[in-house]
Amino acid sequence: MEIREGGLDDPQVVALLNVHFQGMLANSPKDSCHFLDLSGLRAPGVTFWSAWDGEDLLGCAALKQLDSQHGEIKSMRTAAEHLRRGTGAALVSHILGVARARGYKRLSLETGSGEAFDAAHALYRQFGFTECAPFADYKADPFSRFLSRVL
Repeated sequence: MEIREGGLDDPQVVALLNVHFQGMLANSPKDSCHFLDLSGLRAPGVTFWSAWDGEDLLGCAALKQLDSQHGEIKSMRTAAEHLRRGTGAALVSHILGVARARGYKRLSLETGSGEAFDAAHALYRQFGFTECAPFADYKADPFSRFLSRVL
């Protein structure tokens, strides 16, 4: 597996992100979906990665800088045909390494609260993330779960 920075112009990446957007909207009300669209993923302070096996896109993820000591995981998605093969774990490990190298003291994320998000919750728990209060500009929402960990 090769994790590459960027890829937002690749048609496979755009297609996977569209699946991600549609999945979020299918499982949570629109006002409770906090994904970054393509322009948001290109914004200053956001770093995007895509994971590949040769020409096969495995997944993607992003890291948004909230402040000099706090980052947020965004846009984590594994391609359906590559689920349960370690892509998500590799991307989280990569982001943890980058966050530490940047000197972040905390890494957080917002995800959905329903059954469709159980696998994501389990993945983040494996990496030491625990539930926390809403952070940054988020508000309490029954369709959101907030997780964080100290680095």
